[in-house]
Amino acid sequence: MTGSIAIIGYGLACIGPGIGIGLIFAALLNGIARQPEAAGLLRPQAIFGFAVAEALAILGFVLFFLAR
Repeated sequence: MTGSIAIIGYGLACIGPGIGIGLIFAALLNGIARQPEAAGLLRPQAIFGFAVAEALAILGFVLFFLAR
């Protein structure tokens, strides 16, 4: 059996941002459903949270290739 444990690490590292992105947009939809007039204020914050969570996934992907 050959390979690197980094492959397993990257797979585990993708679970966190995936769950985070789901929670961010679930909270966005919940907030807009409760107060539709606040959609303009909530949407940029959700996009920023999405960008941060996605950056963590990309960082894990880059570290996967550096570990090889």
